[in-house]
Amino acid sequence: MLAVKVPKREAEKVRRKLIELGLLAKGYAVRREGEFVLFPVTEPVEGFELIEADFERLERRPHSYREVVEVPENVRPLLPSSFDIIGDVAIIELPEELMSYGKVIGEAILKVHRHIKAVFAKGSKVSGEYRVRELVHLAGRRRTETLHRENGIRLKLDVARVYFSPRLATERMRIFEKTRPGEIIFDMFAGVGPYAVLLAKKAKLVFACDINPWAIRYLEENIRLNKANNVVPILGDVRKIAGKLEADRVIMNLPKFADRFLREAMLSVKPGGIVHYYGFAPEEDLFSEHEAKIKAAAKELGFTVKFLEKRKVRPYAPRQFNIAIDFKVMK
Repeated sequence: MLAVKVPKREAEKVRRKLIELGLLAKGYAVRREGEFVLFPVTEPVEGFELIEADFERLERRPHSYREVVEVPENVRPLLPSSFDIIGDVAIIELPEELMSYGKVIGEAILKVHRHIKAVFAKGSKVSGEYRVRELVHLAGRRRTETLHRENGIRLKLDVARVYFSPRLATERMRIFEKTRPGEIIFDMFAGVGPYAVLLAKKAKLVFACDINPWAIRYLEENIRLNKANNVVPILGDVRKIAGKLEADRVIMNLPKFADRFLREAMLSVKPGGIVHYYGFAPEEDLFSEHEAKIKAAAKELGFTVKFLEKRKVRPYAPRQFNIAIDFKVMK
């Protein structure tokens, strides 16, 4: 087939130019001959040496596990279009009709995503004081500890022992961008530290509380991993800590029950400080119920609040959303 022949030192520049012109033939491996590189092209390119050459076809790799998984046609429409990846662990939510095909689904995920080493299915909803769920092993290694990377930090965790959602990485970065250098921050439900360790890059001090001893154990390890020595891990019930510190910014990442801790959040923020509140809400009325609870908690304490921003964070269930409300507390 037709090819452009260029010296190796110019190869990368020429490759980008051919892509820009839409002339680089897809599906073929580039060839190297001594000090030259040969690019397959779809038509003659002015200003370059053109030759005829044979190229090896590249095997097209599937983009989705659904392209390779072997399940009966009647259940194929039920295959989930997405799943969570935490480090090198994949966690997929399968409807009951697909659980008997869990092994072949897990093996298909491993085949397509080479960096994934273990695949689990959600065996229950997030529940209990520690906000964890049962996991069903489908394929790969039988281990739940992993190292996850996001937003320039590393987080070691055990997906079976602590709560962690990779889908909140964008939200965590949103808070990071709002944080001003030198702030004191109170992360009320810190988990393994995805907010705390990230915000430590800007903050003077981050108090990171969680009631799950496994979460605090991994938080301590993540402080060392990221050299985030200005993070103070606190194991215990946040109710016992509230009011004993004054923060410029409070993170309330406990969407199912955050409304129960509004009093504690407001007692722990400086006058004029900001609270980042999270909740769950139906699509038809995302914010009004949560705003009413925030106003009521402030009134009970003799404070007032100013709402700064309201947003949908992510879908949570059919017609249900994880929402965020940022508000300022005036005392």
